[in-house]
Amino acid sequence: MKYEINIEEEKKEIALRYKDLLKGTYQTLSDADKKAIRKALDFAVDAHSNQRRKTGEPYIYHPIAVAKIVAYEIGLGAVSIIAALLHDVVEDTKYTLDDIEENFGETVAKIVDGLTKISSLNQDIDTSMQAENFRKMLLTLNEDVRVILIKIADRYHNMLTMDAMAPHKQQKIASETLYIYAPLAHRLGLFNIKSELEDLGLKYTEPEVYNDILLKIKESKEKQNEYINTFTEILRKSLEDQGFKFTIKGRTKSIFSIRKKMVTQDVTFDEVYDKFAIRIIYKSKEKSEKFDAWKIYSIVTDHFQPNPSRLRDWITQPKSTGYESLHTTVMGPQGRWVEVQIRSERMDEIAEKGYAAHFKYKHGTEKDTESGLEGWLNRLRESLENNESSAVDFIEEFKLNLYAKEIYVFTPNGDLKSLPKDSTALDFAFAIHTQVGYQCRGARVNRKLVPISHVLNSGDQVEIITSPNQKPNVRWLEIAKTARARGRIKAALKEDQKQIAIDGKEILTRKLKHLKINLDETVVNELVNYFKLKTSFDLFYRAGIGTIENSTLKSFAAQKSNPIINFFKTKIKRSKVQEFVDQEELTTKYDLLVFGKEEEQLDYSLSKCCSAIPGDKVFGFITINEGIKVHRMDCPNAVSMQAKFAYRILTAKWIDSTQEEFTAILKIFGNDTVGMVNNITRVISNNMNVNIQSINIEGHQGIFEGIVNVKVKNKTQLTKLIDSIKRIDGVEKVSRIYK
Repeated sequence: MKYEINIEEEKKEIALRYKDLLKGTYQTLSDADKKAIRKALDFAVDAHSNQRRKTGEPYIYHPIAVAKIVAYEIGLGAVSIIAALLHDVVEDTKYTLDDIEENFGETVAKIVDGLTKISSLNQDIDTSMQAENFRKMLLTLNEDVRVILIKIADRYHNMLTMDAMAPHKQQKIASETLYIYAPLAHRLGLFNIKSELEDLGLKYTEPEVYNDILLKIKESKEKQNEYINTFTEILRKSLEDQGFKFTIKGRTKSIFSIRKKMVTQDVTFDEVYDKFAIRIIYKSKEKSEKFDAWKIYSIVTDHFQPNPSRLRDWITQPKSTGYESLHTTVMGPQGRWVEVQIRSERMDEIAEKGYAAHFKYKHGTEKDTESGLEGWLNRLRESLENNESSAVDFIEEFKLNLYAKEIYVFTPNGDLKSLPKDSTALDFAFAIHTQVGYQCRGARVNRKLVPISHVLNSGDQVEIITSPNQKPNVRWLEIAKTARARGRIKAALKEDQKQIAIDGKEILTRKLKHLKINLDETVVNELVNYFKLKTSFDLFYRAGIGTIENSTLKSFAAQKSNPIINFFKTKIKRSKVQEFVDQEELTTKYDLLVFGKEEEQLDYSLSKCCSAIPGDKVFGFITINEGIKVHRMDCPNAVSMQAKFAYRILTAKWIDSTQEEFTAILKIFGNDTVGMVNNITRVISNNMNVNIQSINIEGHQGIFEGIVNVKVKNKTQLTKLIDSIKRIDGVEKVSRIYK
């Protein structure tokens, strides 16, 4: 529809929209607030006076609409409303941040600056760069949460008014919305906006699916309303008899959530049984809210049979987003399951407005509301502090923490801790304190000893067992689920790797000196090439863990001394390698494929049907005549093979062999002298970062015999360890045994 309106009518429309903005703000605005907001509107109108949206409307309609979402639906106050009105001024007009600061103060200028930085991120880029942009956007959470809240409002209004855009731009913006903005809205407690963003995202990414479900919802609306009225009438008299003042609403589930149920449960629209929920919102004093909720629950279950497995009590223990409600699913009239949500007016307001409402009730002022939001952000910053992973991994981990369901576990003293679902004892240890996490070697869950990989359940009481000799290893990354734990583990591993690389450089320098070669920049580059590595850090790290053999160094020296080979080698120039101390992250490499739970090395060949490469998710298939064939998990033949020949499937995965640890069992025999056990453990612990898994030494009539289980990275490291133990005074024999 073409936009047609004259200038005078536009001015009247802007004035009406401005009055509408002030009329229903969630926070109470003072006269000074209203004066500042009016000043911001005039400033924005002047700045955007020559701009139009793609629909033909004046551009100022957009900032006013964003400010209204911020004021009504997110519930923020004057500072945020002013920033929303000005959010596009610096990016799109002649005005600068200095102009904003001069007219509206430093806080507003900082928020507008954050919004401008997000808007200026380059969108026409590949996935990894896009993820890097999202990382930068999320890091603005560290500056001021209002930046993200206003950006969500901005994205919400853009999604509502995307009809005039080209289809490919609609698809792109909608995909971004589903990828990061909807999860962010969810985590910030903005459940209404989150649902709207998801529905609008589906509308543009899968329009046929969206329109089909929307049509079916409209067709079933009349019957649904009749059903809700029937259900409501059964409850109304009982609730009134008990003196409750209440409203009962029927709420259709979002199109996106219905679609999700259809996909995950593999059912049709008609087979989704909980397409709507009934919400009972009651008036109550805060002290008696919980008692009243359970009283209403009792009334509901007096009339309708509840499903015991579908009771959710978020009143006793609210979600970390501040959400409070009592949910139950009951068997309603005509044998239909109905979800019933029971919440007070205060709880409903928090569910609608998120943290703005939560902190309004807690503190009572706009200033406290927004400082409360800042305090809550300390929980999210655990995700943002993890800068070790790639941008793509960072975003994926962040998203996991946005949408994760929660469990509640107890400390030994009875304090309650909230963790994402499927968290392990190791995650709990890091939730207590970083140092507790580093030294975690096990746990007692409900007084029973369990390993650090034990998955926790709501209600568990957890006591962490620590050891000063314990330290993180790379396998912990497979155990840890939370961003906090994974970030701390990666940081610790990186520090270990740096120290090993420093030691490795010294070892390499010494070894090359024996071969009459000085370790300079040219030699480092040649060695990196020779061993087919990527950086000098990789080279020194491998020297530190002992995977660079003396024999290969001798081969390198022989090649280097051959003038013919040298001539051809100089023709192939390699880009300069960064010194390892500047290398921020050890590049991930997959140089070994292992099979089964024991991670065995077996002979195999890669199947031609899917052409797996190192790093792909794969499995092994035992053929009749050709040994083990390796296929990608998404191979066209994977489903067929796994269905018909499950007994011939081998689990498989690519690993970086330098990051793996293997158990070796050593048998030690000799003369039993004073301090022998101490000498053996000291030599092992000091030998190139080898860890003792278990040790058992027995002495009899001056002779001792011991079994030691150690963790080593490779055979070279084990050989050097055995040689070191043999040099201990009194040790007669050291051998490796196999079980």
